[in-house]
Amino acid sequence: MLYGKELWQEVNKCVNLENGEMVLPPYLATEIEEDFKQFTFSLSRYKFAGKMLEGKKRVLEVGCSYGFKTRMLSQFVDKVIGVDFDEEAINYANLFCRTEKREYICSDILNLEYKDLGGLFDGAICLDAIEHIEQEKEDIFMRNILKNLDVHSVCIIGTPNITASEYQSEMSKIGHINLYSYDRLRSFMEKYFYHVFMFSMNDEVVHTGFGAMAHYIFAVGVDKLEI
Repeated sequence: MLYGKELWQEVNKCVNLENGEMVLPPYLATEIEEDFKQFTFSLSRYKFAGKMLEGKKRVLEVGCSYGFKTRMLSQFVDKVIGVDFDEEAINYANLFCRTEKREYICSDILNLEYKDLGGLFDGAICLDAIEHIEQEKEDIFMRNILKNLDVHSVCIIGTPNITASEYQSEMSKIGHINLYSYDRLRSFMEKYFYHVFMFSMNDEVVHTGFGAMAHYIFAVGVDKLEI
């Protein structure tokens, strides 16, 4: 079986990018085929984050995976640097998604220093990743994001709500080892930012309604604290 760059070289033989054809990453092709509405919900999360970060010069995306949805972010900001520890995913991103506005780096945020990314960022986004981080490592995770942020930056964390966990697929339940509630996510972010704004999401609708009834939750942190 082929992996990483060799896999995508074979995939590239089957398409003609000069004719405008787009290569979907494997997980996304499966997601669209099996549950197209879930794909639209995910894109809505990126649109919301993009609007919150609109006008930022340099944004860090933590857990960018195959970089496909980074396209949405790059419509709102000057440049996005995507980071993920999955080498195969980053190979795809650099082959099919990289532009002057989008760059991808294979690295583990738990071991990352800002010097590895070429300077500080005025925005950061992490969607559907923090719930995969062991609880005893969540502070290391967040501190390493902060090391890469300017003082007056904006950081958006999005994650499934633990109150909706009974509706998750069995596969999601296996990977989601650290689910947050609305209140726990707010308390967590308040350790790192002067201002934290909370939003709820049901399907593709973002709102400020009762947090416990949300399927998905966002915390928007503004102006990092000294830690």
